[in-house]
Amino acid sequence: MISDNNNSNLRTGIGFDAHKLKSGIPLILGGVHIPYGQGLHGHSDGDVLIHSIIDALLGAVNLGDIGKYFPSEDPNIKGIDSKIMLKTVVNEINNHNWQINFIDTTIVAEAPKLSEFINNIKNSLSNNMNIPTHLISIKSKTTDGMGFIGKGEGISALSVATVQKIK
Repeated sequence: MISDNNNSNLRTGIGFDAHKLKSGIPLILGGVHIPYGQGLHGHSDGDVLIHSIIDALLGAVNLGDIGKYFPSEDPNIKGIDSKIMLKTVVNEINNHNWQINFIDTTIVAEAPKLSEFINNIKNSLSNNMNIPTHLISIKSKTTDGMGFIGKGEGISALSVATVQKIK
């Protein structure tokens, strides 16, 4: 049996989310409005980046997933700003005596091109997680025309979070 030693003071979690693109709604990634003709359709504002970060953080601390805290069947949170969800989860992990060490993310989108928005997204995430921007890595990739993302039908995000136990 493995004992609960000092190695358990550092944990890593992974998160993933994907949503369909839909006309007539704003595109929000990492809490930042991205000018584009379509947005991500979801029960909340559809921010796949924040949703994947939330799942990574909850996974690292072993507190379940985003649906446990924000069920899509709950009409009271319809259209909720994902930044509120992120702040709630950061408070939850802090209340369990964990702090964020590092966040690494990848946004997968054929369009729009996101490179000019990365610094704004980092700043938004930094403010909403109360960590410095140098602890956040954001990359964007395409699928070179393959699959639903390559056809411009949706966007996904993958995140890894590393947390450390607070003594």
